[in-house]
Amino acid sequence: MEVENKTRVTRFILVAFPGNRGVRATVFLTFLVACILTVAENVIIILLVQQNRPLHKPVYSFLDSLSFSETWYLSVPVPKVLFSFRSVSSGVSFTHCMIQLYFFIALLCTECVLLAAVACDRYVAICRPLRYPTIMSHGLCFLLPLGSWTNGFGISLAKIYFISCLSFCGPNAINHFFCDISLVLSLSCTDMSTAESVDFVLALAIFLFPLSLTVLSYGCILATILRMPIGKQKAFSTCASHLVVVTIFCSATIFMYVWPRAIHAFNMNKVISIFYAIVTPALNPFIYCLRNREVREALKKLAYCQAIRSG
Repeated sequence: MEVENKTRVTRFILVAFPGNRGVRATVFLTFLVACILTVAENVIIILLVQQNRPLHKPVYSFLDSLSFSETWYLSVPVPKVLFSFRSVSSGVSFTHCMIQLYFFIALLCTECVLLAAVACDRYVAICRPLRYPTIMSHGLCFLLPLGSWTNGFGISLAKIYFISCLSFCGPNAINHFFCDISLVLSLSCTDMSTAESVDFVLALAIFLFPLSLTVLSYGCILATILRMPIGKQKAFSTCASHLVVVTIFCSATIFMYVWPRAIHAFNMNKVISIFYAIVTPALNPFIYCLRNREVREALKKLAYCQAIRSG
């Protein structure tokens, strides 16, 4: 009865980046540059993969899906952040908050599964090279990204359903620049044990299984490379970039969602969120694609064709 007499919250206040105008202007410029850079990098990768036959390989189809997901992944929190720099805090409706949270979680889960798919591809390429064309068929290369997107958006839908069923009676201030799941749950004024349990179980399913698959794949890859009499460096270089991306992604995610909640008292959640929501998507295309020899050659070819057309 006490909860029913309270006013239901229909709007949240995002306390983004308090401070003087100079600090907010610096952060705004950083976000804007990172956003433009990330979108440009990922669009270039998508166009290169789609238009160059030498890149029509299984691994590049997965990287193409990764670039597509990261473009949208970045677009979830950043536009709202850029518009919010006019003031210290900004409002967001309950519905908008749930939509933002849904797409952010869905794309995060999708990327987690896609990274595991790339690890499996590298395992087959290095540990089962003779069977690679048979195993990594066109059908499987279509089903793996499709399954990643389906699982990511399906799991996110289940999470958001239970969160949206909670009651929020106040306070309504979120100390973040977007609606983050742990902070939204902390504002609920009703029993949230079911929502927390569902969130925990689904997080384990979508994070630990792909992570375990990735670790197992790279364990087998490392063992195979160490047994090679020659060509160890070349073999490892084919998967080193992806291993760096996985390490950065998993480290930031574990620190954010597994670390004790005491980090929120020191605003560390904002710092880590900026890293995995803004910085990592900007670095990933350069790490796993733009440093790749085949991609660089395709990029030079594209630049050469554009120069001829312009001339």
